[in-house]
Amino acid sequence: MQLSRSDVIPPSRADFSLRLLSKTVVCAALLMAAILPGCRRTPEVAAQGPPPNVDVVEVSVRDVPVAKEWIGTLDGRVNADIRAQVTGYLLKQNYSEGSAVRKGQMLFEIDPRPFQAALDHAKGNLAQAKGMLQQAKGNLAQSQARLGKADLDVTRYAPLARTKAISQEEMDNAIQSQLEAKAGVEAAQAAIESATANIGAAQAAVYDSEVQLGFTSITSPIDGIAGLAKMQVGALVGPSSGELTTVSTVDPIKAYFTVSEQEYLARHNRIQAGGPGVTPGNLDLILADGSVHPHKGSFFMADRQVDVATGSLRVAALFPNPGNVLRPGQYCRVRSVVETRKNAVLVPQRAISELQGTSQVAVVDNDNKVEIRPVKLGETLGSLRIVEEGLHTGERIVVEGLQKIRGGMTVTPRIAAGQADTR
Repeated sequence: MQLSRSDVIPPSRADFSLRLLSKTVVCAALLMAAILPGCRRTPEVAAQGPPPNVDVVEVSVRDVPVAKEWIGTLDGRVNADIRAQVTGYLLKQNYSEGSAVRKGQMLFEIDPRPFQAALDHAKGNLAQAKGMLQQAKGNLAQSQARLGKADLDVTRYAPLARTKAISQEEMDNAIQSQLEAKAGVEAAQAAIESATANIGAAQAAVYDSEVQLGFTSITSPIDGIAGLAKMQVGALVGPSSGELTTVSTVDPIKAYFTVSEQEYLARHNRIQAGGPGVTPGNLDLILADGSVHPHKGSFFMADRQVDVATGSLRVAALFPNPGNVLRPGQYCRVRSVVETRKNAVLVPQRAISELQGTSQVAVVDNDNKVEIRPVKLGETLGSLRIVEEGLHTGERIVVEGLQKIRGGMTVTPRIAAGQADTR
């Protein structure tokens, strides 16, 4: 049978349709081959992986003392600025810088010669004033003697003058001599008063000169440690030249630190209630290298007012300082037990992780499944942390292996070596 040309599909269109159908079938087959084996293998792989090992500890509770620290600085209990009280050239320095000095020990000496000369001159004036007083007393005695004679003459001449036994001129001369004698006595008494006043002034001048001369020896007013000399030998020093050095009492040494107004009130309330506070003998001093001063300190004083700008109150404590190891100006931290937390829940710090500002721990239940639980944290106690909310006694939390677990996962828990840290 012979077909017409119109009944036959053109070879080009038949080849194209066949190739398209073949590619579609092949792609579908490859896709199914890729999906189906994968669906079968996933459960098998999950089933084959063992639960990860994690280290856990049990949550425990106990009564713990809560301590607080404040940053502070050390200062001498007494700091005496040594200054020159008179003007002169510095002649000597009689102490070793940084050494211990005693009260009354001479630290510096100013050239005393001008002051010694002034003292000698004042003593000379005093001697002269005393001589003038003695002379005035002698003049008074003579004037009193002349007055006595004049009084006798007047007494004797008066009846004779009335009877005309003597002339009136002789009587007038006797009266005039009496008046002159009285004036001489009064002048002598005035001279004595003036000489006495001069003696007082001269004695004051002598005393002032002695004080000025004494100021040429600059001594320490306290026992303590003397600082660096700020003026050298040969310098012209005086009351306006500033301090020469500073002597500080450092045993005991004073530690200044600031507490907030809330902390101050809380301490007052605790003490009123019979609880712990910043009380004698319970302060620790932590030095810049992290070491703890071996001697406990005591509360010394609180400032009279709260700083209105910062809301803080300056407080001072005293610490024994045998050997003068601690020096003013050192930075330190003052630590004190401020309260005792009853039945506090403690966990290691390493068990706590942070996620978007939320603290959380991994809790392992009795079926060894992990629950990621948020917690509210309290104070830090060394390597431990108080948990205020979110945990209970006896629960197990993960301390090692946090990076390989997630919520709902089954794990293999092991008791961590640090379990004893929470007990």
